[in-house]
This record gives sequence, structure tokens and C-alpha cells, in this order.
Amino acid sequence: MAYTTIDKSSDYFETKLYTGTGSELALTGVGFQPDWVWIKERNGATNQMLTDSVRGATKTLHSQNADGESTDAQALKSFNSDGFTVGTDGDVNTGSDTYVAWNWKKTADAGFDIVLYTGNATNRTISHSCGSAPKMIITKSRAGNNWFVYHESIGNTKMIKLNTTSAEETKAAIWNSTSPTSSVFSLGTDNDANEDSINFIAYCFAEKQGYSKFGSYVGNGNADGTFVYTGFRPAWVMIKRTDGANGWFISDDQRVGFNSATTNSATLGNVELNANTSRTEAEGNTNIMDIFSNGFKMHGTGNDTNGSGSNYITMAFASNPFTTSTGVPTTAR
Repeated sequence: MAYTTIDKSSDYFETKLYTGTGSELALTGVGFQPDWVWIKERNGATNQMLTDSVRGATKTLHSQNADGESTDAQALKSFNSDGFTVGTDGDVNTGSDTYVAWNWKKTADAGFDIVLYTGNATNRTISHSCGSAPKMIITKSRAGNNWFVYHESIGNTKMIKLNTTSAEETKAAIWNSTSPTSSVFSLGTDNDANEDSINFIAYCFAEKQGYSKFGSYVGNGNADGTFVYTGFRPAWVMIKRTDGANGWFISDDQRVGFNSATTNSATLGNVELNANTSRTEAEGNTNIMDIFSNGFKMHGTGNDTNGSGSNYITMAFASNPFTTSTGVPTTAR
């Protein structure tokens, strides 16, 4: 059997590192025209800048707060065939500052869709084009409210907030106690995801073998941490503890800080970023990730990623599948 239908993960997800110039800057080398770009300054405490092609260039949201959508003509100005263009906004392009931009392509092949809808405060379904049932959905009121996340591992009666450190909460009315299907996801009467007459955005992710994985694990509080199997070499991983007040840890394979070969764990550790804060890259040694050809393993004892007996949810995208669609083992890109 074919292990994956996506032999080249970089056709659908890519991390782009760049240095700001302070003047309009066209970034190339992404490899495709992105539909969702998430930018964070690495060396400054600035906003997380999330822009997508469905709401349109210049329309920004910030994952670290509950603010509504804003229009910023000098943020991400356009989505281009091989990347994107940023203006002079300091959150995306201050001279000599360093940035990371995570890029996704919206397509059923990759199991990713971006959906706009208007709330009506009644039980309902919303169509999506992921091709199979989403494992994770991130919703946001464009008028202003918390970010609310559905994850299969915590179930359809619970949600967790992307912009806070809070643990999972039981809210049966938010997803109408109904799991997504291959064509729709369900909303209940809760204003958090379905307030009457309010416009929302939903980022929907279905799992694609060899390319994306949405799972869970239990930490062991040991430097020889839990191994999480993904079936691919991860390019990007986000982790959230669900039973405690800890942040949304993000690591990728382009910034220094993963595996003992690329970091001095005694002094630097994983240069993590957190979706729920504006902080700079963290330099610590309690949340350290080892990336392998078929998964990842925590190499620290921090509660953000490896608290003893703590429960975690994960979201990961591939650098390479472990085995291609023809059954041939792959090598790191």
C-alpha cells in the first residue's frame, strides 16, 4: 500500500526565514503561492501576524490576543506565486530584525481549508473542502473574541483557547456535541463560535498520512521524554498541554534549537515560540525537541511539553514522509 499521497511536503507547507529591511520586501523561495501565512518576529516581542487569502491580504489577526481583525496596508501586502510581499509594518519588516513565516497551501490534497461564515446562534453545520473529516479546527470571531480550537483528541464537547494558557474546557454547545464529517463541521448555540450576525474565520485541518498528524500524548517528566509517532519527519510542530495552564509551544526544523546536534542544550535549548504570546524566541533548556524521520521526542522536563502524567495535544506537518507513495524510504530534505 502507498504510505502517502504527498511525496513533496514542501508543495503544501514551508517555513521561510528572513531578515527585515524596513522597506517593502518581496519574499520568494516558498515554492508555492500560500493561502495562510503566519509571521512572527524572532528577536522582538511583537504581534503574531496571521493573514490568509480568503479574508485577503492586509487583513490581520493576532493569535496571542482576542482582538478583532484589522486592516494594515503595510503588513502582508500580497500573496505571490512563490511567496508573499510585506510592507513596512514593524511586526513583519523592521530593518535588520529576524522573522519566521510559516506558509500553508489551501487544498483538499493537503487536507486544509479556510472557511468564512456568519454566526446565527442556532444549531447548524458549515461546509468545508478538506476532503475528509477535520481532526482540528481553529475558529475566530473577526469582530473580536478568543480563538477557539476543536481537536479530535479532546472531543466534541470540549474546546481550548489558542490565545491563552488555559486548560481545555467543557462546552457542549460550541460544537453541538458533534464531530466533523468529510463535508461539514457542526456548531451549536454558543456565541464563542456562532454569535448571531458576527463574521468568523475557521481554519480546518484533516489528517493526511505522511504529511500531517493531529494527535496526543502523555508526558513523563523525564529528559528521556515521550516519543510521538507521526509517520514523517516533522517540519513544524505545535503542542498544548490540555490539563494545565501552559502555553502553545511551536518548533520548526528551520530555526536552530532542535536535536542535540544543533543546539547546546545546557545553555540554549529549544528556541521555541508560543502562539499565545508576543514574546521573542525563548532560550531555555526545559522544552527541547528531538526530530526524527518518523516523529519527535521531547528532550526536556518543562510542563509546556513534558510534565509528568500531563496530557498534550499536537499538530504537526511534514518535512518528508517516512516512506514515499511508491514505498521507497525518504531522506531529509
